[in-house]
Amino acid sequence: MKISVYAKHLLLAPNLEDKLLPPSRHWEEETEFSSIRIESPGRSAKFQFSDKKIKIPRLEHLNLESNRGLSLHHFANHELMAIELFAWALLAFPNAPRSVRNGFLKTIEEEQTHLKLYLNRMRDFGVDFGDIPLNYIFWKQQGQFKSLESFAAVMSISFEGANLDYAQVYAQVFSFFGDQLTSDIMITIFEDEVKHVKRGLRAFEHSVPKNVSHWDHYLSLIQFPFTPRRAKGYLYLPDTRVLAGMDGDFIESLGAYEDEYTGRVNLESVKKFGLGETILRKNRLDSHFLNP
Repeated sequence: MKISVYAKHLLLAPNLEDKLLPPSRHWEEETEFSSIRIESPGRSAKFQFSDKKIKIPRLEHLNLESNRGLSLHHFANHELMAIELFAWALLAFPNAPRSVRNGFLKTIEEEQTHLKLYLNRMRDFGVDFGDIPLNYIFWKQQGQFKSLESFAAVMSISFEGANLDYAQVYAQVFSFFGDQLTSDIMITIFEDEVKHVKRGLRAFEHSVPKNVSHWDHYLSLIQFPFTPRRAKGYLYLPDTRVLAGMDGDFIESLGAYEDEYTGRVNLESVKKFGLGETILRKNRLDSHFLNP
C-alpha cells in the first residue's frame, strides 16, 4: 500500500473500525504526488459532527462513573480527529521531510491505540462512542494549515501540547478517586503526547527564521481567534514542556500568556487534588532515553 492510499482510507472510510487500521510496516514506493486537501472526513451517521455544545464534567464530579465515561468520550473524539488530521497532513504536505512523514505515521498509530483505550474503558462506564454529540474543534482549524509549519504549530504545539497538561490533571484526579486503571491510561497517553510534541517541534523548528524567537515564529503561524491559550490546559505544567524539548523562552512566554479566557480554572479543585505538585509518569522521558 502507498502512504497516500492509506491516508485517504483513514480520512474517507465511514466506519470506526476502518479509522483504526494501523500503518503498514512496509510501503510501496511513491515517487511524487500533488498536494490533496480533503475538506472533511468520511463518517457514518452516528459519528457526524455536531454544533451542540456538551460540557465536560467538572473534576469534582469524576467520583461518578457516568461522568468518567462522559469525559473519556470527549477525549476519544479528540483522538479520532487527530488520526484524521495527521492523515490529512500526509496528503496535504507530500514534500515534507521523510522523518516528519514517518513521525506522523507513528503518531497516527499511537492515536489509534489511545482511541481504543478510551473506547474500551468508557464502555466499562456504560458509554459508547457516538452516544454524545461530537464537536469538531480540531477540524475547524483546517483553514490555518497553510504550511507544514502552521499545521505543526496548531496540532502538535498547541492541541497536543495542551494535552500534556490535561492528561496529567485527569491522571491525578482519577487516581484521587481510586480509579487507578483510568489513571494509568492517562499516563500512557501523556507519555505518548510528549513524543508527539517532539515530532511537531521537528517540523516547526527547521522553519524558524534567523534572529526570530520560537515564540514570535509560533505567533506568526496561528490566526486569531485561535490564540496560545489553546496550547495549554487551564492548569499549566511547564515541566511537561521541558520533557518534550521545547525552547526555554517559549515555555516561559506560553506560561505568561493571558487572554480574556485565562484563569477560569476552579482554584479550589487545584488545591483539593494537589494538582501541579508532581508529574506522574512510568518511563524515562528525557531526550537521552526517549525514542520519539
